[in-house]
Amino acid sequence: MPSISLHGLRVIFANILAIYRRELQSYFTAPFYYVIAGVFWLLSGLFFLVVMTTIISQVAQQDLLQQQFGAPSQAVDVPKLILESFLGLLGSISQVILPMLSMGLYTEERKRGTLELLATSPITNWCVATGKLLAVLTFYTTLLLPVIVYQFVALQQSTPPLSPWLILAGNGGLILLAAAVLSLGMFLSSLTDSTILAAILGFAVLLILWVLDVLAKNTGGNLSDILTYLSPLEHFTNLTRGIFRTSSLVVFGSYIFLGIFLTAQSIDAFRYQRN
Repeated sequence: MPSISLHGLRVIFANILAIYRRELQSYFTAPFYYVIAGVFWLLSGLFFLVVMTTIISQVAQQDLLQQQFGAPSQAVDVPKLILESFLGLLGSISQVILPMLSMGLYTEERKRGTLELLATSPITNWCVATGKLLAVLTFYTTLLLPVIVYQFVALQQSTPPLSPWLILAGNGGLILLAAAVLSLGMFLSSLTDSTILAAILGFAVLLILWVLDVLAKNTGGNLSDILTYLSPLEHFTNLTRGIFRTSSLVVFGSYIFLGIFLTAQSIDAFRYQRN
């Protein structure tokens, strides 16, 4: 079995870091990504306010009715309910934004004519794909950071305060879901030089994942168990509820690895075509 020396690992890490820095810099210099950030922050802030006021209002109304009719009061974990509902909406917003982030990962290289240079450079396709994925995921996480901060500020004001681990687990699930979607989107962007087509294919992947989740909830027996296990949306929902399972990490990791693997194979095929 071939082994990798310490020097080899350093070279791989340095190559990934070089690609990562180059890609990350491009996100903070292009106006398009500032537009995406502005829309994301506007919608997430608006939805958080709507979810919080709606749930607080509904619970207060329910308490009032129970007092009027003398019914026994039912305890409702309002902060947890707000967090679950908000993260579900945030996941929906992200599903619109993620294909827009992944669509240019390789299509722009094709347009600039730099894909051939990358494919034939000493840096392996695995390193390029990993560096690109880490950079776009870092940009997405940067978008999420202010949103996480105001979740902490608002939900820690309750009595008793919401466990910070629930907030971290839910948002961590969102980042893992984003990594899986971006990885598959990166592979799709490596297949074409059209950013529009890459975005459409990215939305198609999200549709397939959504159908997988629906089928998992509406079928029975072993098929339901298999689909539930394979559904990243199901694992994301579990994490927003504070349910942590090792299988969730395995599933997300498998989707991420699959995307990087397919991307590397796609660029290899591109290089052979050129030769």
